[in-house]
Amino acid sequence: MAADIAIAPQRVQYSDSPLKVFGNHDAATIAQMRNCMSVGNVVAGVVCGDAHLGYAQPVGGVIAYEKQISISGVGFDIGCGNMAVRLDTPFAAIKDRVGAIIKDVARVISFGVGRSNEERVEHDLFDDADAWRESDMETYRQKAVAQLGTVGSGNHYVDLMRDEDGLVWIGVHFGSRGLGHTSATRYLKAAGGKDGMNVPPALVDEDSELGRRYIAAMELAGRYAYAGREWVVERVRQIIGGAVTDTVHNHHNYAWRETHGGRDLWVVRKGATPAWPGQRGFVGGSMGDDAVIVEGIDSPAARASLHSTIHGAGRLFGRKQAKRTLTRSQMDAWLRERGVQLAGGDLDESPMAYRRLPDVLAQHAGTIRVLHTLRPFAVAMAGEGEFDPFKD
Repeated sequence: MAADIAIAPQRVQYSDSPLKVFGNHDAATIAQMRNCMSVGNVVAGVVCGDAHLGYAQPVGGVIAYEKQISISGVGFDIGCGNMAVRLDTPFAAIKDRVGAIIKDVARVISFGVGRSNEERVEHDLFDDADAWRESDMETYRQKAVAQLGTVGSGNHYVDLMRDEDGLVWIGVHFGSRGLGHTSATRYLKAAGGKDGMNVPPALVDEDSELGRRYIAAMELAGRYAYAGREWVVERVRQIIGGAVTDTVHNHHNYAWRETHGGRDLWVVRKGATPAWPGQRGFVGGSMGDDAVIVEGIDSPAARASLHSTIHGAGRLFGRKQAKRTLTRSQMDAWLRERGVQLAGGDLDESPMAYRRLPDVLAQHAGTIRVLHTLRPFAVAMAGEGEFDPFKD
């Protein structure tokens, strides 16, 4: 595999592509986005309201390419996404056993770095020999089997919430774990990708051998992420009881084949939720803030957004700054005031480290509508001191 590849000058027709910015952002985030858009067949870009600096492309950054995909844009946690389901269970029916429920969730679901699932998960994905061969990930299959249904650490979570009608929702956020990280690392190296924040994007042509293999690997990791989230949600449902009456499920680190303005494009969303007219998405706030179910609408602003919206509230503080600035007592007081029971968690995921979700949603007014507001009452995350290389 190649160690380095020269970057071709950007062709004139792609050199002045529009950039739509929602909200106000620091200069470094905008500069990083413009750096990304200065390479390759870029048709348009979007900076969502929750954006901040990310590896090689802002988290909350969206770029549409013609016949190309940015491996670094999709990132290391391929297929990271959110899933939420509504149960027919009223919160009033379980409020006296919330503490026991969230302890069971933290015991049954594996949180943390490099963990395996103690419960063997059978899935048709592991029998799809063509998918593993075409993605060149066959040697990782058995490790992927062991990790399916693990959540990881960082901002990955299981949330228990109630809606405006008092019904319980389960929400989860995580991605493709070690499978996605290994795939991304392998193909970034093959594409000549460089380490760092402000580096040129690692691009592949869709019709090249490398491009075809990367697309296969991305699609495999995406299927794996979906399967993992579905397993975790079902396992948590079994702990709570009740039946699922609604489901909302999306990736937000992925490349989609889409048509915009009559052009067939690859839209790379890194920490951004697809929001086509009528398409719903689950957007979390923080461990102590409301989440929402949103729906895309059709409008000029929505089309300029490449039918994309936020995937969360967005960070105010980096992880190190949050740990220097905030205290555990502040975090505990915030959660106690809002009636949220926490299993695990660390200061870098404190609610005070994040923006307020209503403010960020307001920046996307006219592109989405809020269908449900979900108030958390319990959260499970990895505990203090966990670092997770399998997230982005």
